[in-house]
Amino acid sequence: MEQKLFSKDFMLVIIGQIISLFGNAAIRFALPLYLLNLTGSSTLYGTVTACAFIPAILLSPVGGIIADRVNKRNIMVILDFLTAAVIISFSLLMNQGNLILLLTVTLMLLYGIAGAYQPSVQASVPALVNQDNFMAANSIINMISSFASLTGPVLGGILYSAYGLKPVLWVCTVCFTLSAVMEIFIKIPFQKQVLNGSILKTAKTDFAESIRFIRKEKPLIGKTLLVICGINLFLSAMIIVALPYLVTEVLDLNASQANTLYGFAQGALAAGGLAGGIGAGVFAKKLAIQKSGNLIISCAVCVFPIFISLAIFSSGIVNYIVITACCFAIMAFSTIFTVQMMSFIQAETPQHLIGKVIAVILTVSMCAQPLGNALYGILFEICEGFEYAVVLFSGVISLCIAIHARNIFKNLPIINSH
Repeated sequence: MEQKLFSKDFMLVIIGQIISLFGNAAIRFALPLYLLNLTGSSTLYGTVTACAFIPAILLSPVGGIIADRVNKRNIMVILDFLTAAVIISFSLLMNQGNLILLLTVTLMLLYGIAGAYQPSVQASVPALVNQDNFMAANSIINMISSFASLTGPVLGGILYSAYGLKPVLWVCTVCFTLSAVMEIFIKIPFQKQVLNGSILKTAKTDFAESIRFIRKEKPLIGKTLLVICGINLFLSAMIIVALPYLVTEVLDLNASQANTLYGFAQGALAAGGLAGGIGAGVFAKKLAIQKSGNLIISCAVCVFPIFISLAIFSSGIVNYIVITACCFAIMAFSTIFTVQMMSFIQAETPQHLIGKVIAVILTVSMCAQPLGNALYGILFEICEGFEYAVVLFSGVISLCIAIHARNIFKNLPIINSH
């Protein structure tokens, strides 16, 4: 195992992630926005994005099991090529048949592939760097994700507004293909595990083992997951549905500029993630995981200025600035929390379980997302003209969950890697 942080193979993972995640951010921005522009319906938007999360939830544990039993490099290469193929297929079929159905299926495939992909990336970190560098390595992975999410929607929004959807699709196809080719040259240490019977039986055994580890050996992780589910249901889902709906359909903004401004708002979200990733890396040795509950409280508190602005101000640009600034802060706090938790899990989990445990955590934490997306899609449509009431509801519930979470995180053990 390489003891230094920036080994050749880790650098290849970083560069491949930058290219792949840029394409991912751009396509995830363009396709739902295209749907919203076509229909103008927050209910349909929330329902479709909810459906898109379902394959990610189902395939994430599969990705984790595979990540522990197959070379992680091969998984990343195959899934990037597959993503490029999905985008090409959509671009060829978009002018034929039911476009809403095609959009839904395409998003489900893209989210499903991403769900299977992420455990391989996260599980490769302990194989490429030593434990002392876990926090730094995870902050780098998060910064890459945030940087790609920053540039993807901004450039995608400009390209989409100027030339439509097709050019965005072709740019994303090139990104995934280039990333896959680059990942072929990564060497990740891999030790083949013995199959315990059939593939189905092995998968069942592996999944049960990871659940037992979380429930019995690390019960605090299980409690933390329940908190994350609550935050995903009441806070994350609200942001996912509210941001495009408010900016493009509700706020008093120039219609020709709304899509571009939404791209900048998505970029602000990513910039917050980038700032949080940098903060987590710079202050890695000073961040106490026992105080991470305060980060979740900070996320919840940032919702209330959005409520106040929507309730008081009629100016579209004022509301847009407040929403964008608060989303930036929410992402910064949540990214620091994510880096802390991932480093804790990687340090506390045996190497042969790391892929499966991360997959279970990603799966459980995502479970609330589809329900939340559908819920807020309906709520915003019901409360048309009173969208601030939905935002207030989200803030109050999230704050209650966050205060309860602070008590749970106080009991987390100290990570010895620092």
